[in-house]
Amino acid sequence: MIQTAVTPFKNKLNSALTKKQITVLQINLGKRCNLACTHCHVEASPKRTEELSPEICDQLIEIIRKFPQIQTVDLTGGAPEMLYGFKPLAEAARATGKEVIVRSNLTIYWEKGFEDIPEYCAKHQLRIIASLPCYQADNVDKMRGSGVFDGSILALQNLNQLGYGKDANLVLDLVYNPQVPTTEKFSLTPEQGKLERDYQVYLAAHFGICFNQLFTITNLPVGRTKFHLEHKKLHQPYLGFLEDNFNPNTVEHLMCRNELSIDYLGNVYDCDFNQMENRPAKTRTGETITVAKLLETGSLDLIQEVQTAAYCYGCTAGSGSSCGGTLI
Repeated sequence: MIQTAVTPFKNKLNSALTKKQITVLQINLGKRCNLACTHCHVEASPKRTEELSPEICDQLIEIIRKFPQIQTVDLTGGAPEMLYGFKPLAEAARATGKEVIVRSNLTIYWEKGFEDIPEYCAKHQLRIIASLPCYQADNVDKMRGSGVFDGSILALQNLNQLGYGKDANLVLDLVYNPQVPTTEKFSLTPEQGKLERDYQVYLAAHFGICFNQLFTITNLPVGRTKFHLEHKKLHQPYLGFLEDNFNPNTVEHLMCRNELSIDYLGNVYDCDFNQMENRPAKTRTGETITVAKLLETGSLDLIQEVQTAAYCYGCTAGSGSSCGGTLI
């Protein structure tokens, strides 16, 4: 029986969820995208206009250059490749020896004006983490739109031709998202290693495609996924299911503990999900944080405790979930 009264997440932990030293800067460049996926927690679409400003972009470049503790700059959106600041931020990070992740929907490569993106990514050795929520066409098109699977396959073949998935400096990872639940028959994501092998075998046999890793990510009840669950009266039952599968061994590895999530306005959050739920990060004295404040104080480590909510159970259920796949 799935419970409906969900325990506050912070009450589930034996102690506060504390921040570690910041090593990852995840920047959401905005909400404009060439797709409008049904599971998108950002609620991105071609109709959205929000994106990074030149002023905030300059501040972020200053942070990237100023703080050597940052190991990874993770660019997301929307479709980050089509938003202001994508190339300047990528180049600033690479110039200071940082890893740059581009979270791509792949189909952006076929939009007018963005045909050069694969070659640009290869030139600057940007790591591509690409969404491919299934290796079969019907499931992908159902979640992301008609024709998206075919466009994604062509994009992956193009990336392979450039050396992605083959050259050690050109890393190509894929992301699996499950279908959004439509009944109370909830399930956790499949075992990541086994599903990765299934993807590798199928994509190689049918399309000659290779890639580095597959990441399985749980659908958190945020954004469009939350709206869908509420419409189906499944929101509370789904939260209960996630709580029932809470795994305390995942907590040590949660992505929110060593990253800052930055929105297009320069506000700071513990993670991308908190950003979409407008739950800002706070200092030890309860002040909200901006990129300007990070520069003013000369520190990235102003946060003592991560802001939590019921949807945090999504990152701690089963083997855990993060932007880098399972946690344990």
